[in-house]
Amino acid sequence: MKRMKGVRVPHLKSTADSAPAYMTALDIAIYPMTQHIGAPATPVRKKGDTVCVGTLLAEGAGAVSSPIYSGVSGTVEKIEEVLLSSGNYVPAVFIKPDGAMTPDPGLAPVQVSDTQSFVQAVRDSGVVGLGGAGFPTGVKLDIGDPSRIQEIVINGAECEPYITSDTRTMLDRSQDILEGIHLLQKYLGAKKIIIGVEKNKPQCIRAMKQIAGSDGKVIVKELPSIYPQGAEKVLIYHTTGKVVPEGGLPIDVGVIVLNCTTLATIARYIRTGMPLVEKCVTVDGSAVANPQNVIVPIGATLQAVFDFCGGFKSQPGKVLYGGPMMGVSVPDLHMPVLKQTNALLALDVRDAAPVDATNCIRCGRCTNICPIGLAPVSIATAYGSGNMEALQKVHANLCMECGCCSYVCPAKRPLVQQNKLAKAALAAWQKSKK
Repeated sequence: MKRMKGVRVPHLKSTADSAPAYMTALDIAIYPMTQHIGAPATPVRKKGDTVCVGTLLAEGAGAVSSPIYSGVSGTVEKIEEVLLSSGNYVPAVFIKPDGAMTPDPGLAPVQVSDTQSFVQAVRDSGVVGLGGAGFPTGVKLDIGDPSRIQEIVINGAECEPYITSDTRTMLDRSQDILEGIHLLQKYLGAKKIIIGVEKNKPQCIRAMKQIAGSDGKVIVKELPSIYPQGAEKVLIYHTTGKVVPEGGLPIDVGVIVLNCTTLATIARYIRTGMPLVEKCVTVDGSAVANPQNVIVPIGATLQAVFDFCGGFKSQPGKVLYGGPMMGVSVPDLHMPVLKQTNALLALDVRDAAPVDATNCIRCGRCTNICPIGLAPVSIATAYGSGNMEALQKVHANLCMECGCCSYVCPAKRPLVQQNKLAKAALAAWQKSKK
């Protein structure tokens, strides 16, 4: 099996040995109704309501959506719109914590008896893709006929620089992962489960091999240490040798991919009844005083998390949700930790300084390095001329925005940003044609 292309990035995993510290003291907790791909959730609480840890705040609305639960105990202060990094305003529930972190008294282990009840439990847990994608996991598992599944791939690649939150899951919550594997085998009839981990994480490989034991249906696959190894299509190819067709889904080739923290959270929910209310977040970057992993209640403001880590040792020039390759810049530190937040990076002014792009020299590096064989120069040319037919012909919609092209470009051109704009323009044009 050949290897998909990619780049070797500095890993900068200084927090890999940092067992997570728990953060509970908050002044405010904010819960936007959009913390997942799909329709926004619908609030079920009002101003003045008392809530506990694990209390339902909002119900999933529609087929692709996810419920939202409180990560603190306290009182609903207000419901008003907030600005997200996407530029959209969405309703959010604001909770004034009481500091007690009292669990909801109605929480209890979840009764699961068959595939349907298991999938419903995953929906009810509020779990989404916790590696950063945010797709509702219950929707992903609701495939109708489980016999279609040939392999389930557990994503432990964690290939972005800085981020080590999944590493801590594999080291600290390996039994939760094992429990999740047993659930997948029992209720989805998983024939083969492959745990994919990059070779530069030997501790994680040992931990995963230990839980796999002698079960021949559970395989730990040591993966090349390249970026974007954790991208779904790349991971599927390197673990199974299968190629997801253009416009297709992993299940079309008999595969489901789950992030390792996603699986551990599902197992904990079914065992205890506690839904998704907290995240292990890697807090790092050149401006952070004390980089570390932190267990953060979802809803905590970024300012509170950075303060917990000693604040800033230098002026941050940019703060990101996620890693430096695919992370999203935040407008201010009043933004909250979301379900899919796996890292918060604060880069100092020097590291965050924009570079000046120069003219393309047609060196071809972007095309040679693209994991799925796209030609970013052709996409940029078609987008710049407004030629939607050409954008469609060069398959701009397949770009996964990994940033490899921008990373290797000697002219420092904003190729991934252009690709993202091109995809949006192409999608709008295709929609108008329909």
